[in-house]
Amino acid sequence: MQWHAQYAWLGDGVAADVLIEADGERITSVAAGVPSAPHAQRLPGLTLPGLANAHSHAFHRALRSRVQARTGTFWTWREQMYKVADRLDPASYRALATAVFAEMALAGISCVGEFHYLHHRPGGAPYADPNAMGEALIAAAADAGIRITLLDTCYLAGGIGRPLTGPQLRFGDGSAGNWARRVDTLYEQTDKAGRLHARVGAAVHSVRAVPREQLRAVAAWAKEHRAPLHVHLSEQPAENEACLDAYGMTPTRLLAESGALGALTTAVHATHLTDEDIGLLGTTMTGVCMCPTTERDLADGIGPARALADAGVPICLGSDQHAVIDMFEEARAVELDERLRTRVRGHWTAGELLAAATSNGHYGLGWPEAGRLEPGAYADLVTVDLGSVRTAGAGPGCAAEAAVFAAASADVRHVVVSGRPIVHDGRHLLVDDVAAALTEAVTAVTAVTQEEPA
Repeated sequence: MQWHAQYAWLGDGVAADVLIEADGERITSVAAGVPSAPHAQRLPGLTLPGLANAHSHAFHRALRSRVQARTGTFWTWREQMYKVADRLDPASYRALATAVFAEMALAGISCVGEFHYLHHRPGGAPYADPNAMGEALIAAAADAGIRITLLDTCYLAGGIGRPLTGPQLRFGDGSAGNWARRVDTLYEQTDKAGRLHARVGAAVHSVRAVPREQLRAVAAWAKEHRAPLHVHLSEQPAENEACLDAYGMTPTRLLAESGALGALTTAVHATHLTDEDIGLLGTTMTGVCMCPTTERDLADGIGPARALADAGVPICLGSDQHAVIDMFEEARAVELDERLRTRVRGHWTAGELLAAATSNGHYGLGWPEAGRLEPGAYADLVTVDLGSVRTAGAGPGCAAEAAVFAAASADVRHVVVSGRPIVHDGRHLLVDDVAAALTEAVTAVTAVTQEEPA
């Protein structure tokens, strides 16, 4: 397979006339400044490695627009989310996730980290297959043609010292030991079935949802399996206050003392951190996933992204609750939010932000062989139109800046995942009508949840 990119971002800059060759799912050669080969597919515009969406809750996509209708807080938003969660079963979850992952593919996303905690039936009883909901997500990613890291989430409490109640009962396994035994089965089944598009990782929902004495078991499972470990960290000031009251330390310090920080760990949000917290994340080489469109939609605050990066923390990006699915918007928001906070421009280069959207995200999801255009990497390609009304006139010398600071997901023209075309000329090749699929799937799980938050 051969592709000839008009321009391509090769990690250290943009090159012209780039011939990319692959054998099966891996790139075999990348050569810049060469004429197009006779049988190469021409890729006008800027070609990037596949984008990584490092933090997703697929079912939250059903909340888009509904939770923007009135005022509220994170906590009123959460009540609406619970109503949708209580409506899902494996079949409806697969249908919804397939449509959401297809929307991601149209936006140039080749790999998603699905932070999955909707495990059991309403009321908490397991399905006949205790991993039926996780299996639905893995199947949905295959249906949509993208790669997935299923971050199976341990969620045991409704807050520090409080039991799970109502829709939360679906999330719980009773103990970290029970969680680990269930995830072992999913991990082994995924490996034995040869699902090359899927890997299984672990997640701690938050220090609110996993008691102190249970944290170490989740961290130990991830280390034993050399699997990614993700955790919501300091998303809300209330979380920090509860942790300080209960344990006398910040959530970051609690995770460090539980062995949950390290190079395979990604902290999600990390919005409200102390200087000591930032230092702990940096010295342990823990990554941070920023989700700016969700953090602003939920009025969570602006995280210290630049300070984290300066401390040695790798930054990746996620669309989280999918207020929008647009990794270019997430990338530029990291810079633009920092400008708002400091009233100074120019904290991040376009290259740094593209790395956050590609290679850093794949590493944090346990796919270090993806996210780069180089021999040996997965043949994941995303081509962005440089002639749309948003990007026209930028010129080749500013192609990376055009992608980061001007382009939108609608400018993605072609997507290849593991050498397989998934999107061509802006049309998904596996899901005939993504908008119709989204409408049907969202309607099915919101039919009785039309009321809006007060």
